[in-house]
Amino acid sequence: MATPDFIREIRATAGHQLLWMPGVSTIVFDDEGRVLLGRRSDSGEWSIIGGIPEPGEQPAAAVVREVYEETAVHVVPERVLLVQALERITYPNGDVCQFMDICFLCRYVSGEARVNDDESLEVGWFELDALPPMEDFAVSRIKQATQGGPTWFEGMGQG
Repeated sequence: MATPDFIREIRATAGHQLLWMPGVSTIVFDDEGRVLLGRRSDSGEWSIIGGIPEPGEQPAAAVVREVYEETAVHVVPERVLLVQALERITYPNGDVCQFMDICFLCRYVSGEARVNDDESLEVGWFELDALPPMEDFAVSRIKQATQGGPTWFEGMGQG
């Protein structure tokens, strides 16, 4: 994902030290039950859509913005799927981050899925039985979305 300007400003004084960051991700289903995925330009891997909220931006608004910015698809958030602190990440430049991910289930409203910025190499709709290889991060969230259970809070179990 592209580094937002406000993060670059923080890094100018904070250096490479750990930054605790908000993050949003989403599982988007269309009317045919397919899931929207993007192949990331930074890693070349397929994943769910997500990003970093801007300062003061509400998480649900951030996920709607991120989906549109990356795929040109308009969505409506329906519910929170899970809240999870992710593992620390050390980027090639030495920056260290840890994200608190809020993952939403979103419903497709309109738009033709296409690459809409420089964060994705490809975007598309995938049948659940024909998903491309992805990290567990994405696969577990898709699975959670299809089960229809309550919001998952990491470390607390279901319900």
